[in-house]
Amino acid sequence: MAISRRKTRKPHAGHRLIKGTLSTPCLEFDLGQEIVRQRKEEAWLQEAGRSSTTLVKHADLRVVLISMKANTRMSEHQAAARISMQTISGHLRVHLPRHTVDLPAGHLVVLDQRLHHDVEALEDSAFLLTLCWPASAKASRHKSAPAKRARSRRRRR
Repeated sequence: MAISRRKTRKPHAGHRLIKGTLSTPCLEFDLGQEIVRQRKEEAWLQEAGRSSTTLVKHADLRVVLISMKANTRMSEHQAAARISMQTISGHLRVHLPRHTVDLPAGHLVVLDQRLHHDVEALEDSAFLLTLCWPASAKASRHKSAPAKRARSRRRRR
């Protein structure tokens, strides 16, 4: 019988563990309740007026719920992953190098890797940030090795 042993780690600032894990096979969230909870946290009450909760954390995928107070801004940054931002409530504006995208509630934008952007909250807002990394080179090599062997065998015949 296999025994599961998990190390208990202190979560990073701004991230909460969901019942001990963020990567179980099925996770379900009430986003309305999560937003209410975020807006009671100390981070929301600070001058920066921003609170985040990592909902899902896999090697190739993150889903983060972020709340921002009106008239606050995340300064310019970039992500190594492809990202999507879906506004759940409020109104955001995403500033890109060549244009600006308005994101009222219910709207979604997808940005490619390493695209510089900043995020401005025009009113109290909450959005889902999804980050998705490509399969690792190591995983790609393992998947392609059997195919390479099969091609090699066919050539020898």
